[in-house]
Amino acid sequence: MTPTTSEYGLLGGRDPGHRLDRFAPAADLAPLVERHWLVSWELPEGRTGSVTVLPHPCVNLVLDRGRLAVAGVGLDRFTYSCRGSGWVFGTKFRPGSFRGFLAAPVAGLTGTVLPAEQLWGPPAAALAASMNGPVEDLIARVEAFLRARMPPPDPNVELVGRIVAALLYDRTITRVDEVTARFGMAPRTLQRLFARYVGVSPKWVLRRYRLHEAAARLAEEHDRPWAEVAAELGYFDQPHFIRDFTAAVGLTPAAYAQRCRREHAPVRA
Repeated sequence: MTPTTSEYGLLGGRDPGHRLDRFAPAADLAPLVERHWLVSWELPEGRTGSVTVLPHPCVNLVLDRGRLAVAGVGLDRFTYSCRGSGWVFGTKFRPGSFRGFLAAPVAGLTGTVLPAEQLWGPPAAALAASMNGPVEDLIARVEAFLRARMPPPDPNVELVGRIVAALLYDRTITRVDEVTARFGMAPRTLQRLFARYVGVSPKWVLRRYRLHEAAARLAEEHDRPWAEVAAELGYFDQPHFIRDFTAAVGLTPAAYAQRCRREHAPVRA
């Protein structure tokens, strides 16, 4: 199926002590699950490492240190600190697809992290307790858990997927009114659809995907003028791009590119 999130999202350079692996879901779950992922690290004694993430418009099911949680769409970047050795496993749902598991507007999860038991009760605690061993076993257990709770088909999930894919891939889309015209819906209808199914607005999704790509290009192509990158991604107002980028990443475009020059090539999330 066509991806509905990019492979970008980790900010800065590659830390040799960290590893990110991504795994495709089973075919029957692919309409709902974008991918599974495993972040692992092995750091020398006394050293603390960190990973900074600019989240996608997705809900994730995350196992961290034996605790299973449902993470709604994160509005801001966050940094995960670690030391010694360890790992975090997650399942990234396609934008809009978690609505059927939640049976409530996904906007209620935005910016929050809930214990999985709060949503699914004791079976979620049992799942967390069973999740050990090789990553193939983790994936198999999570996928069996999701299959047992598979929501009925919902045409709005497919519609949201098509809209999000357009926001991700079509560089001619720079404004939300272009989305409403293409898909033949009123602006308020589109806003309500995204609030119920995605948890953030279509404008937020469009901006986040463009900023993901801008950060990746600045990290990979150090000598390219940031204004050129901004224009390619549909930002024709340079001060607007600087404000958006700085608010999301925490550095101006120029400062971010300079930082990445000092580090290794970026990794993908």
